[in-house]
Order: sequence, then C-alpha cells, then structure tokens
Amino acid sequence: MLLAFGKRSLTDEKIKLRLWSYGPTDNDIGITDGCTYDIYTKGIFGRRCGYVSYRHGESEALYYLGHIGYHVDPLFRGESFAYRAVKLIQPIIVAYGMHSVTITTDVDNIPSRKTCEKLGCVLESIVPVPLKFREVCMGSMAKCRYILPIKLEDAAWK
Repeated sequence: MLLAFGKRSLTDEKIKLRLWSYGPTDNDIGITDGCTYDIYTKGIFGRRCGYVSYRHGESEALYYLGHIGYHVDPLFRGESFAYRAVKLIQPIIVAYGMHSVTITTDVDNIPSRKTCEKLGCVLESIVPVPLKFREVCMGSMAKCRYILPIKLEDAAWK
C-alpha cells in the first residue's frame, strides 16, 4: 500500500527519512502492513542517525509494542529527531485510514516520554507487560501507552 503514496523519502528542515522497508507483515504479532524509514541528518554529509517505524494492525502484541517505534542513536539525541520523524510519517498513517495510533515506551525512558508529550500524545495508561510479550518488547516489564491523535491539518506533506 505504501508505494501507492510514492514517498520513498520525506524531509523537513533538519532530517531526511529514507524508506528502508515496507509491507512485510508479521502475523505472529499482528502487523498487517507498515514501513520503516531510516533517519538521516540533512545536508551534503547526511548521516544515518536512527529509524522510525509504523506498524499497521491490531493485536494483543501491538497493544504493548505500539503502532509507532523509533530510535535515535546516542550521538544525535537532544535534537528532536524522533519528534520530527513521527511528524513526517503522519500522512502515511492517515492514508491507512487511522485517526489515532499508540506509541509505547518504557516507564523510565524520560526522553521518549517527553517526545510523546511534545507530539501531543495522551498517556492512556501504564501497563505491565505479560511474560509472553516481553521478548517482542525487548525485555520491558511495563510500558507507558500513549495515544497520538492524528490531525489531518498536521498530516499534509509539504
């Protein structure tokens, strides 16, 4: 579905997202479609500094894993790259017909929690991760579940 939107790269003033993968499903955890973009710093010497993923689907595992995942390499933290990356992929989420998605983070991951708050997410709950989902959640014992409402006016490619 993603290729129908023709967006292999997305950009703003500071970062560029390059499509790394799309479409492969993981039925074991309920991902029916999705995409992952590598995050690069903008400029002639742009460096890969992380990734952002959108996982489309609903399942018990995705309840703990979330629809959106991101990682910024330590050298590049503090520049709001995760925030910018999530903003850039919002039109893709809208194209999938979603009006809100979940982002989960570890309770003690304060920078990620601040990113969620900056995005306008609402903390829905803090939930214990059942043993059967701890591996997919990288060993986390508990997750903060944030709801990100997708506003159509914020989800237009510029």
